[in-house]
Amino acid sequence: MTYCVGILLNDGLVMISDTRTNAGIDNIATFRKLQTFENPGERTIALASSGNLSITQSVLSLLTEGLPSLTNPDELETLSNVPTMFQAAQLVGRAVREIYRLDAAALDEHHTRFDISLLLGGQIRDRRLRLFMIYAAGNFIEATQDTPFLQIGEHKYGKPILDRAVKYDADLMDALKIGLISVDSTMRSNLAVGLPLDLMILRRDALKPELTYRIEAGDPYFEDLRQRWSEALRATHQAIPRPPYKKK
Repeated sequence: MTYCVGILLNDGLVMISDTRTNAGIDNIATFRKLQTFENPGERTIALASSGNLSITQSVLSLLTEGLPSLTNPDELETLSNVPTMFQAAQLVGRAVREIYRLDAAALDEHHTRFDISLLLGGQIRDRRLRLFMIYAAGNFIEATQDTPFLQIGEHKYGKPILDRAVKYDADLMDALKIGLISVDSTMRSNLAVGLPLDLMILRRDALKPELTYRIEAGDPYFEDLRQRWSEALRATHQAIPRPPYKKK
C-alpha cells in the first residue's frame, strides 16, 4: 500500500509520495515511488506509482528504455522525448498494457492481481502544465480547475482534507502544507503508509523543479505540523457546541 497525491494549481504543481512498501508485517522496506524526468528549460515530468512493486518497476524501466513510436517504429518514445503531456500519458498507458501483456498470465497463475496506478504530472516547453492519473487498464483521467487534485493508493483518509481545503488558486506552499496534512492523516490511520516522504514543486512555465525534497523521520517541520494539526482538531471539536438532541 502507498499514498501519493498530485495537486494542480494556477501557480504550478505539487507532488507528494510516501516510500513504504511491505509484503507482511515483518517485511517492510523503503522504495522511491516519485520519479522525475528533467531537462531544465525544456521539460520536467514527475511520475508517482502505487501498486505491485514489481509491476511498477517494470513499467518505469520500460518508460526509461522506450517503446517503439506509433508513427515511426524504428524510433523509441520515452518520457524524455514525447512532444506533449497528453502523449506522455498515452505512452505510460501503453507501457502499462505492455507489461500486462507480458506478465498478467503468470501473475494470475500465482493468484497475484495486476495492480498498478500512476500519477503523471509536469510540463513541456510551449505546452500546458497537466496532471493525469493512469489506471491499470492504461486509460487515464486529467485533473481540472474544478477537481485540482488526484490521489492513488490509500486515498480515503486524506481525501476529506483535500476536498475542503484545496482550491485551484491556492499558493503552492499552502498546497504543499495541505498535502502533507493529508499524508499525516493517512499515516495515522494506516500503518502501510509511512516515512520517508518525497515531494516536488514545479512552478508553471519554470520547466525545472522549484523544490525536490525528502522528509525523513524526525523532520522538524513535519513533526511540528503533525502536532499542530492534532491540537487544532482537538481544540476545534471542543469549541463546537454539544448536540442539543434529547431523548423523547
